[in-house]
Amino acid sequence: MKSLKRSVGTALAAAGILALFLTPCTAQTAPPKPDPAGIATGDKTNAVDGGGNSFVVSEPADKTAPTYQQAKKDFDDFQAQAAKEPLAMKLADSVGHTRIGTNVAWTLNTGYLVLFMQAGFALLTCGLVRKKNAAHLMMLNFAAYVFAFLAYYAIGYAFQFGAVAINNAPSNIGGTPTLNQFLLGSGQWGFLGGKGFFLAGPGYDAGSNCLTLFQVVFMETAGYIIVGAICERITFWAFLLCELFMGALLYPIFGCWAWGGGWLSQLGSSMNLGHGYVDFAGSTVVHAIGGFSAMALAMILGPRLGKYGADGKPRAFPAHNLVFVVTGTFILLFGWMGFNPGSTLGATDLRIAVVAVNTNLAAVAGSAAAMLIWYLMFGKPDVTMACNGMLAGLVAITAPCAFVGPTSAMIIGVLAGAVVCGGVLFNERVTKIDDPCGAISVHGFCGILGGLSVGLFADGTYGSGWNGVGATSYLGKAGQGVTGLFYGDSKQFVVQLIGATICAVWAFGLTFVVFKAVNAVKSMRVPPESEVEGLDLPEFGMHAYPEDALQSVK
Repeated sequence: MKSLKRSVGTALAAAGILALFLTPCTAQTAPPKPDPAGIATGDKTNAVDGGGNSFVVSEPADKTAPTYQQAKKDFDDFQAQAAKEPLAMKLADSVGHTRIGTNVAWTLNTGYLVLFMQAGFALLTCGLVRKKNAAHLMMLNFAAYVFAFLAYYAIGYAFQFGAVAINNAPSNIGGTPTLNQFLLGSGQWGFLGGKGFFLAGPGYDAGSNCLTLFQVVFMETAGYIIVGAICERITFWAFLLCELFMGALLYPIFGCWAWGGGWLSQLGSSMNLGHGYVDFAGSTVVHAIGGFSAMALAMILGPRLGKYGADGKPRAFPAHNLVFVVTGTFILLFGWMGFNPGSTLGATDLRIAVVAVNTNLAAVAGSAAAMLIWYLMFGKPDVTMACNGMLAGLVAITAPCAFVGPTSAMIIGVLAGAVVCGGVLFNERVTKIDDPCGAISVHGFCGILGGLSVGLFADGTYGSGWNGVGATSYLGKAGQGVTGLFYGDSKQFVVQLIGATICAVWAFGLTFVVFKAVNAVKSMRVPPESEVEGLDLPEFGMHAYPEDALQSVK
């Protein structure tokens, strides 16, 4: 009996000791709660000086660090000050909340600018096609926003940003602490976000919804891009399927890899490749995804009737409204002032001034280059190519706009103007891909150029700590930001080449596989007689220019 009591006593004592050790390990802090009212978002922890140094002193965790004693003293001093001066802490809370509020307002307003780009895309693509398909083009652009948004709301946003708090929290807008779980992968090797479906639960949060608005218009841009390459021959039902695919799967998954804390963005930490894959505002994440998806769809659909003669030579289908084309291009340029500077997610990041100037310089350089190249090749300038050159410059500068200087921005624009001219001629004459608006060249080819340009021209003046790399020192220099090959970091070029290549393969490959199967089940292309007549009446039951129809009847 004594032996039994001794055993029981020993077991209880062991259990008690074990409990003492386990208690701190198993005690869980309360999971972060969403803040849909925006009241708790932004406090003294968000108050920083011009260099980004926080007002709040954090308690040091590593007691073996040589700086521990000083860090602990600083923390204790801060705690004592906070206890003595509660009014000062309330003021700090107000400052932090105001900073986040300013950045949220900036992000939302720049998102509205990007949303207005839809009008630019609609006018541009409509003007570039034949008059008999104008209503068809406008309906495609309109429906793209409606259906791609619904898909993104349901699952796309969660796939893209459902784990963004793990590696890449957008601190300028207060962070998104509730979006902290990968559905596929974990840590630095996340492949698919897992929270925020239907913007409910963890997604029902002020900071998260700010990010939603800004990102959905980026996703929609990728959705508009495909319109320019597949117009004048695709059925409406097939187009809607393409937009659902874009909003739910194609864009969000690659977006997770690059912007949602996923594996591509973490290659700097996991594989020591620069700052990981970097694309500031979407040359690849948005434009190349749309461009190479458009290429796959254009190949599946085949060229428009009459585009190629019996000799195999291409025939020109002139734009029906150059006023629309030029007006749409300038609307896009205006909207790009939200696209690129807005990607700081904060007006308190004064790099926005550099980003805005770089964006405009690349745009005009791209237009000038395309205009001159076309003039030298064909004897006369072409306003449609001048417009595409401007868009090419804008696409190419979108990834590196925050990391390069003005001269580099101009060089990137010139390269983009050359690439878009070569790309249009290559697609039309060599690969025989019928791209009515040049969308594949503008967004696909120049999107890849933009991704690579980060790895070449980034000068290290901005991006310290990007993707968690080099917050204190990089390449042996304090405060060194994202740095390209021409400024001493070959690894950044390597990771940019890897990421841009994966982007093109992902967008083209998945689109081709999915819609080749869809097309095998039911043709995505309109009947030949509808194509000859024009798609306005057969597809939508009305003409864009009804007076022309009345004259033809007479």
